[in-house]
This record gives sequence, C-alpha cells and structure tokens, in this order.
Amino acid sequence: MPGQIRLIGGHWKRIQLQVADKPGLRPTPDRVRETLFNWLGQDLSGLRCVDAVAGTGA
Repeated sequence: MPGQIRLIGGHWKRIQLQVADKPGLRPTPDRVRETLFNWLGQDLSGLRCVDAVAGTGA
C-alpha cells in the first residue's frame, strides 16, 4: 500500500498525495513543514513555492 503526504497550505490544502512505500522513505511530517514556513515569515503573499523533494526522503 502506498504512503501518503498531506498538503498543508495553498489552494489544494488538505489534499492527500500518494508516495511510494519504500524502506527508509520517511516523508517530512506536517508539523515540521508548517514550522519551517512559519520561520520563513508570513510575507509570502502572491508567491508560489514548490517543495521539490516533498516525500522523497531527501
């Protein structure tokens, strides 16, 4: 069964994406990703951000 990660913000907030279920693959928890963006600041209006390594374990 594939694993899942949940988008935590933006237009597709709360959507679940399937990720490969491989040994050693540990997607970053929601709470950690949310904390990272809180540190980056709140003035990201109008900007787009792609987490290119979301769920890859990189």
